[in-house]
Amino acid sequence: MSGFSFDVRLYRDRLHLSENISNTARGLRVLQQAQLYSIPIENFDIQLGRGIDLAPSSLFEKLVCSPRGGYCFEVNGLFLMALQAFDFEARPLLGRVHLTGEPSGRGHQISLVKVGGRYWIADVGFGKDTPLGPLLLDIGVVQEFKGQSFRLLDGGVFGIMVQKLEGEQWKNLYSFDMEHVCKADIAYGNHYTSTSPHSFFTTSRFAVKPFEEGWAVLFNHRLKLIQRDEEQVIALPEGQEYLDALAKYFGIKLDADYEELKPVPIEKDGN
Repeated sequence: MSGFSFDVRLYRDRLHLSENISNTARGLRVLQQAQLYSIPIENFDIQLGRGIDLAPSSLFEKLVCSPRGGYCFEVNGLFLMALQAFDFEARPLLGRVHLTGEPSGRGHQISLVKVGGRYWIADVGFGKDTPLGPLLLDIGVVQEFKGQSFRLLDGGVFGIMVQKLEGEQWKNLYSFDMEHVCKADIAYGNHYTSTSPHSFFTTSRFAVKPFEEGWAVLFNHRLKLIQRDEEQVIALPEGQEYLDALAKYFGIKLDADYEELKPVPIEKDGN
């Protein structure tokens, strides 16, 4: 980590984490949920036209020492460092996103964690479809977290497919394999995902954060508060009301940078 030292105390403070974290399945779940509920998933640095710096010290400064979050390469990069700082055996994996039906390149970072001789997938950066706990690497078994249902299936040439139950249908989220991932692999994926004009992250603003019994989801100017089967939609105009919503629902503070944001479409009612 080039001289960087992960400050466990500051990280625990950021997560409001008082419980001791043991190298167990429970410890992994507690740590994953603590980061998810404390550090939002968001892409505002991309929308501000800034590069995404994955250096450990930069990730820590932005996500732990500042009122900000990040997208998958950032939040899962931080979580991987945290896992290793808490003495978990963990390494990165890269996945292909399948939400549109066509697989992406390897543009989603997750962590493979070994606990008690068993392997788990830990992900804190897949929007509102992020599991609220680690997924045991067990093909075909339905795994549930607070109303969410997931399963892992044989994905053929794509390796292992992660699916989520939506109503009565299983939806493909992303696939991954167990191949070694090096820093250059992550750098390649991060560069395309954060700079390509064909990437969702360069064309839209978004932020996601779970709260008790639900999720706050921002897409451009539309804020959704999802709680059980109820959904409240709030249209956010540019300006102070937008900034206030970022702070209130996601803990994101952009005040000094707001004018640099790229303009995005304002959705019409019903869209």
